[in-house]
Amino acid sequence: MTEKHALAVPAVVGVLGGGRMGAGIAHAFLLAGAEVTVVERDGPAAEAAQERIERDLARSLERGAVDGNLDEWSQKLTLSVDHTDLAGCELVVEAVPEAWELKVSALQEVERHLPATAWLATNTSSLSVDGLAEQLERPQRFCGLHFFNPVPASKLVEVVNSQHTGQELRQLSVQWVEGLGKTAVVVNDAPGFASSRLGVAIALEAIRMVEEGVASPADIDNAMVLGYRFPVGPLALTDIVGLDVRLGIAEYLACELGERFAPPQLMRDMVARGELGRKSGRGFFTYDQ
Repeated sequence: MTEKHALAVPAVVGVLGGGRMGAGIAHAFLLAGAEVTVVERDGPAAEAAQERIERDLARSLERGAVDGNLDEWSQKLTLSVDHTDLAGCELVVEAVPEAWELKVSALQEVERHLPATAWLATNTSSLSVDGLAEQLERPQRFCGLHFFNPVPASKLVEVVNSQHTGQELRQLSVQWVEGLGKTAVVVNDAPGFASSRLGVAIALEAIRMVEEGVASPADIDNAMVLGYRFPVGPLALTDIVGLDVRLGIAEYLACELGERFAPPQLMRDMVARGELGRKSGRGFFTYDQ
């Protein structure tokens, strides 16, 4: 294997949750040279996570992004359904669904199994990192590492520091992101941080425009891609993220920041109909399953 990045990442990394985001995070740390353990809720979920990660690894090999073969890279990956398998990790990144009680219980469970010297991070895209830190025994060793979907292609990680995050972790987290070959933007904890707050604001306005009949989803997205050089339009991006996920974020931001983040009725109706975006085959656009 070739050394891809100059800066080191932790040698042994855990990821709690092997969905789209968790699998992408695991893939990123594997490519940076770490041994990675992914913990899922049950056997079928763990098998699905392994398939996702190995598919991403295979694509990286096909592109020539890394040397070696799939078997060599897969040897550095462990799938588990047991939290105790995270005990040897230097860093664990939580990537469970965006629900407060689930995040808190997941982080507390992981922390119980980690040594006092380990670091813990959340991949939350909007929930209060301050609030999560206050539920932990070692909040000074906790921060937000907000990766973006799809992780293998994204060059950005939002590092979110709580008021409790220790100075050593503030420095290490940026080094880790650079070690992954990505760019860190550092923000202090605030509702929606920087990326979700801005991204959701644009998406909500685009959805209101569809609701009001201003233009078609394709034309709204083309206006932003061609006029403002967005790599993907706000409606297509909402389909990628998931309308249900963005609805939850918008509801949280509306509670914290006011009515300007209130979800449009069209968004609520689409979620109620199961039109969640790419994962359901239909959102603002349609997709082959």
